[in-house]
Amino acid sequence: MGETVRRACGGWRIAAAALAGVAGFALCSPVQADAQPAPITIALVTSLTGPAGTESAGDPATFEARIDLQNAHGGVDGHKLVPLVIDDQTSPTGVESAVNDAISKGALGIVAVSPVFFLGAKEAQQAGVPVTGTYSDGPEWGTPPYTNMFASDEGSENPKDPVNTLEGTILRHFGAKVLGTYGYSISPSSTHGAIESADSFKHAGGQAPVVDTSLPYGSVNFGSVALVAKQAHVNAIFPAMQDSSNFALAQALEQAGVQLKAAVYLSGLGPGVVHSPAWGSLQGGYFGSIFRPFSLPNAGTRGMQAALERYAHWSSTGFPTLYQYESWAGADLMITGLQLAGNDPTRAKVITALRGVKAYDANGLLPHPLDYATTFGHDPPQQCIWVLRAQKNGFVPTQSQPFCGTDIAGTAVATSS
Repeated sequence: MGETVRRACGGWRIAAAALAGVAGFALCSPVQADAQPAPITIALVTSLTGPAGTESAGDPATFEARIDLQNAHGGVDGHKLVPLVIDDQTSPTGVESAVNDAISKGALGIVAVSPVFFLGAKEAQQAGVPVTGTYSDGPEWGTPPYTNMFASDEGSENPKDPVNTLEGTILRHFGAKVLGTYGYSISPSSTHGAIESADSFKHAGGQAPVVDTSLPYGSVNFGSVALVAKQAHVNAIFPAMQDSSNFALAQALEQAGVQLKAAVYLSGLGPGVVHSPAWGSLQGGYFGSIFRPFSLPNAGTRGMQAALERYAHWSSTGFPTLYQYESWAGADLMITGLQLAGNDPTRAKVITALRGVKAYDANGLLPHPLDYATTFGHDPPQQCIWVLRAQKNGFVPTQSQPFCGTDIAGTAVATSS
C-alpha cells in the first residue's frame, strides 16, 4: 500500500508518528493552512442491540480510534473526519433504517459491520454510497450492481460461493474424522458457510454426516442438536454462527458427552470470553482469525494497539474481537479511498479510487494484499486465517503462519444449497 499512499498524499511525506509503531499508516499532513476544508462524515452501521449485540458492542471503539488517529494527523487533506455510529438492531427493518439514516445525515461513506447488512445494501447502492467492511453477511459484496462495496477483509465475494480447501486442511490437521456443521436458516453466509465447511472436509477425505442449516438466528438451545451429533459419532465441529450460539453449542455437546477432537470457530476470539462461564467448554478449541493476532506482533498490530491504548483507553494486554478488527479495517480502507479521491472527495470519487486499489493489506493486519481492481465477483487466489487454541489462561497461536486454502474447481455452494 506504500506507493498508493504516497500518491494519495500528493507528495507530502507521511507525518511523524506520535504513537509507537504507527508509521505505516496513511497519516498525511494537511495541504491547506488558510482555508478550513469541510468535515467528512463516515458512518458505522453495526448491531449494538438485538441477537448480535453482545458480539458487536465493542465495534464503535475501534472504528472511532482509527478516525481519531487520522484526525490527530490532520484528517484527510485537512478535512476532519466525523464518526457516526448507527445501530441496526440486528433487524431487517432496522438495517434499512440505519442505512437511510446514514445517507440522510450526509455520510460520505458507510463502514458495514453487521450480519444483516445484506438487507440494507440496496439503499446504499442506489444512493451511490461507498461501503467498506466485512463480507460475512452475504454475497452482495461481489454481486452486480453492488460495485460500491469493498470488503476490507476479503476483497470481494464470489456469489457462487465455491468450496475452499481451507476448512478441510485445518480440520484434518487437528485430527478431525467425523464433522458436524451448523448455520442459521435466515443468513445466506451462515448457511453457505456450514455447507462449504462440510464439503471442504469431505474433499479432504473426512466424513460430514451432520449439516444443520435450519437453526433460528441467535439460537442458544442445542440440547437436541447435541444428541444428534452424539448419535452420528461427531468428533469435530465447524459452526458458522455468532459467538453466543457457538459457545452454547460447545456447552451442549460437552453436557451430552460428545468428545471433540477439533472444534473450530471463526468468531469468539476476544478477551471477554477468557474465564467466562463458557470458557471451560471451549478449552482445547481452535479459533480462527482472518486478521493478524496481537500475540504475533508486526507494525500493523503494534500501530493498532497503540492507537487503541491512546484513543480507546485499552489496556496493554487487550486484543480485538473479530468485529472490532473489522470496524478498524473498514474505517482504514474508507480513509484510503478518501485520500486517493483528492482534496475534494465525493462518494463517486471514493468508489472510483477504491476500485483502482491493487494492493491493500490494512498495514499488515491481513495475511495477503487485496486487489479491488480485478477481483469483484471473485474470491482472492488464497483464503488464509491464523488459528489460535483456547488454553487455560488465554489464546495461544498454533503456528506463526496462517493456514491457507484455494477454491476447488467446479464447486458452487450457492447453486446447490
